[in-house]
Amino acid sequence: MTRGIYVSAMTPGSGKSLISLGLADMLHRHADRVGFFRPIVEGDDPAADPMVRLMQRNFKLPPERSRGGLTRADARALLVAGERAEIDARCVAIYGEIAAECDVVIVEGTDLSGNDAAVEFDLNARLANNLGAMVLAVVSAKGMSVAEAADTVDVARRELDAAKVSLLAMMVNRAADDAVATIASQVRPGRSGRPVYVIPELSELSQPTISEVSAELGARQIAGSSNLERDVSSIRVAAMNVGNFLHLLTDGALVIVPGDRADVHVATLASSFSPDFPVPSGLILTGGLAPDPNILALLAQAPFPVFALDDDTYTAARRVSEVRGEIASGLRRKAAAALGAWSRQVDETELLERLELPRAVRMTPLRFLHELIQRARSQRRRIVLPEGTDIRVLKAAEILHRRDVCDLTILGQESRIRELASGQGIDLTGLTLIDPETSDLREEFAAEYVRLRAHKNVSIEQARERMLEGAYFGTMMVQLGTVDGMVSGAAHTTANTIRPALEFVKTRDGVTIVSSVFLMLLSDRVLVYGDCAVNPDPNEEQLADIAIASAETAEQFGVEPRVAMLSYSTGESGQGGAVDEVRRATELVRQRRPGLAVEGPIQYDAAVDASVAASKLPGSSVAGHATVFVFPDLNTGNNTYKAVQQSAGAVAVGPVLQGLRKPVNDLSRGCTVEDIVNTVAITAVQAQQERLP
Repeated sequence: MTRGIYVSAMTPGSGKSLISLGLADMLHRHADRVGFFRPIVEGDDPAADPMVRLMQRNFKLPPERSRGGLTRADARALLVAGERAEIDARCVAIYGEIAAECDVVIVEGTDLSGNDAAVEFDLNARLANNLGAMVLAVVSAKGMSVAEAADTVDVARRELDAAKVSLLAMMVNRAADDAVATIASQVRPGRSGRPVYVIPELSELSQPTISEVSAELGARQIAGSSNLERDVSSIRVAAMNVGNFLHLLTDGALVIVPGDRADVHVATLASSFSPDFPVPSGLILTGGLAPDPNILALLAQAPFPVFALDDDTYTAARRVSEVRGEIASGLRRKAAAALGAWSRQVDETELLERLELPRAVRMTPLRFLHELIQRARSQRRRIVLPEGTDIRVLKAAEILHRRDVCDLTILGQESRIRELASGQGIDLTGLTLIDPETSDLREEFAAEYVRLRAHKNVSIEQARERMLEGAYFGTMMVQLGTVDGMVSGAAHTTANTIRPALEFVKTRDGVTIVSSVFLMLLSDRVLVYGDCAVNPDPNEEQLADIAIASAETAEQFGVEPRVAMLSYSTGESGQGGAVDEVRRATELVRQRRPGLAVEGPIQYDAAVDASVAASKLPGSSVAGHATVFVFPDLNTGNNTYKAVQQSAGAVAVGPVLQGLRKPVNDLSRGCTVEDIVNTVAITAVQAQQERLP
């Protein structure tokens, strides 16, 4: 039977969308088919509801499993006509269609806004009962004292009890940062004795982006950057002389000024180009006044967007102040902040016990990636990113920090990094920045490099020069335990990333070769392909090493290893140098790891298809069920992984380097922000299971 969870606001402005997002993230790691339903949407088109779209994007939900119901206007008309039963009937019908495709459905109720709060509470409670859904009730503590928040929870609990709903959990959201622990200790448990979770107010969510502000005001962009993702941290109305105005300007401020104040326009632009002055998030020119063409030509170069608005300055400022940021805007940074807060404050194991969900049986790509983040977060590790002047790296670092995945150190000239981040609206709070050129660690690292490379007669001057390179400095941080792992390669070659590790991190005991795997995320399972990125033509000893390392990597990421040593022949049917080499490599694996399920030589079809395996290699525990595929050479492996990626629509995560004593991983120069996030999470998981030298 499908489980329904009704997320219901118990106070206006509860921030229940954060709860829905965190709940969806949790459920996607523990259920095969998750759905999302909003019975009442704010806009004119239920299919275009921002929260529905966000869930579809973040969790790859098809339309049949994620829908809106009635528009608020339609629901209001039915309420005025006294046809509440019609609202129930339509919502139950849509929910039923979604539930037929799902194991669990998240239902997000209305916002309890304005004079309709009592009516909406009754509507939400009645819908929850008619849908047979358990209620997860959300209370806002914004502006409340600890005692008021505790009392509000009690009142909400009594109201829900009177409405005879099945209460799954109570959550307090938007609490003051310094009051979270006190509220959690003062809130009284209900009859179940279960905890009430308390989540702090997040400025990252409440602050609107320039995109949200411009859309709400209908402002026209006339110059400047096309980046509209910057958060508006404050509003500054320029109604004074330039000297006093610049004194009040802060990073991320939205400057509102009449269109004919050329002095303020130029001063704001100059501030953004100076490393010692703040960079605003945007500039709004009011009054329908066009700036001088020469000033407009200067503003065209602004690293922030410039908008024109017909409103007067006072009206524009008032309207901007009323715009609030929304998770549903679709920005990954906002979603990351919400999921980070959820993970820090909610005991998912305890909450899942209340739900009693059926055990998931399929490993989808999305679930694997969400579990990867959760696994990385479970034992916090420190990762260094040497390429601090790459915007993709900075964006990924912000997302990783907001999701609370790991501790990050970024290498590069600090002023340059901060300038790039400021220009892009990237928040570096909580990230450690180190400039190898000025760091006190450089001399220590150079001395250690001289010691480790004494057999190559490296001088201290050469070592100091080496430590100016991000990859060398970062790898030495890993070597000496300053951090637990490194991810590089977004702006450099694979050789640049791996060379320092080969020089002094070295391979693990008993391992003769550094190799790689790709985690191939298919629609219903995860496979491991090795080696597809490093070794052109491994010999039998090296193939055995690759197989054992790939099996260990598979286990690290929750894949039960059943190893297929691939060749153009299966079993004893073929002869020849290449087949014999794979056969000998297979025997070496069996000798070194007697308990490991391994088969070889075996063809790919016999490794993955049970019916083919039954005829070609009957009785094998691996044939037809292989999860780890070891290719005989780089040409075969690289082409195969790309063919599967392109033809089968698989997500290829990697390459993941293996065999080193400490985790160092390489990125492709065409990597996306998401690729960097995933690779850092993989490196953190590897660091959790790092072998001692």
